Amino acid sequence: MNALLDLFTVVMVFAGVFFFFAGSIGMLRLPTTLSRLHALTKADNLGLGLVVLGILPRVDGPLDGLKLVLVWFLVQVSAGTVSQLIAVLVRKQGEVEP
Repeated sequence: MNALLDLFTVVMVFAGVFFFFAGSIGMLRLPTTLSRLHALTKADNLGLGLVVLGILPRVDGPLDGLKLVLVWFLVQVSAGTVSQLIAVLVRKQGEVEP
């Protein structure tokens, strides 16, 4: 059973790292600010979710697991809020059409 948990943790963390890497590549290669922002926020949120999911079986107790999930939730909320603020700023500067 311990080997299965180890395998699950490794697979989830590597999947999360893959999405972090994909988001970084998208940020570097996509042409507009909004498309870069979309690629980065979506991939990073999914990547962090997969890393947290992979680490959850390894925590000492339910309180530690709750802390991990809370951090993931706060990152999601803050990423969505900051993305909206950046998108509004980009539209005001006239980089994209309404």
